[in-house]
Amino acid sequence: MSAGDKLKVALIGAGGAAGSLGLPDGFRSAGSWGMQHARIWSSRPDVDFCAIVGRDEARTRAKAESFGTRAYTRIADMLAQETPDLVSMCLPNQGHFDATLEVIRAGVPLLVEKPLVFDLREADILMNEAAKNNVFFAINFNHRFAKPVELAYAAIAEGRLGEITFASWRFGGDGGGAHPHANLIETQCHGIDMLEHLCGQIESVMAEMTDKTGGGYRTMSLALRFRGGAVGSLIGTYDSSYAYPDTHRVEIDGTRGRSVIHDTVKRYTFHASGSEIGESWEAGYFNDADREFHRTFDKHADALLQALRAGRRPPVEAAAGYRALLVAEAAIRSFESGRRVTVGEL
Repeated sequence: MSAGDKLKVALIGAGGAAGSLGLPDGFRSAGSWGMQHARIWSSRPDVDFCAIVGRDEARTRAKAESFGTRAYTRIADMLAQETPDLVSMCLPNQGHFDATLEVIRAGVPLLVEKPLVFDLREADILMNEAAKNNVFFAINFNHRFAKPVELAYAAIAEGRLGEITFASWRFGGDGGGAHPHANLIETQCHGIDMLEHLCGQIESVMAEMTDKTGGGYRTMSLALRFRGGAVGSLIGTYDSSYAYPDTHRVEIDGTRGRSVIHDTVKRYTFHASGSEIGESWEAGYFNDADREFHRTFDKHADALLQALRAGRRPPVEAAAGYRALLVAEAAIRSFESGRRVTVGEL
């Protein structure tokens, strides 16, 4: 570690990343998601933000100077000269594999953005290499750290919902990607992870998808069965708008109650079974931290650095990204075959 017991953190990705929501650059008021990585690591008093790595020398140098850190254009050079305690990676969605593999083989702890990769063969290589090198390997499913999600998780853990019977996820906006299943793999991976985080592993999938607007299968509907016996649904699209109210909604029903999450960070409600009187949470007037979507990443960073310092496993392991890709692949096979497909074991 650097002086003062600060953790040395380096960022791979100098900008232009597709971002954690898959939103077009013009929509993300705080800039690209890579800027969120830089903002967090440069502002923490317990972090020495030691470097930024990018492909374009001039742009990388400009960004590094703006955050008071050093610029590199080769990962190997940065790792050799900086010896970081953690590498944070935010690259274009379909450009994750090579850089991730290089850092894993160097044995450096890392946090990667979702999706893990688009190809299961590449995912297998990454997971096997990380296991072989015993690497701290985290993925940024930051939605888990939204206050409504934490409240839903606690309600389930405390038994307030009873036995879960069904769960639904709906998330729709505008965007696109070169891959025919971009929405499913790079954006709805959040939904797959959220449902498994709250309800347990998905056992099987039946899927319908449409390419009616061009640019791949931008809209889909999945029917899900969980290992615990509950059923569920996932609806995702790039043929909508993130400007619509309630563009994101999660509902979890059980034998004793129901929890609902609105727009990830906006609102949470709980109703006991048979009761017209419920509970609700919304951020208070001065509670900007829980009101702002970007701050879910700050909360993840808190948990991640605590785990790294303590020698524990990451709060959200890369295995969650592998699971999301397994479910996505099952959905693709289901759509192509017209049958129910069982999700492969991790």
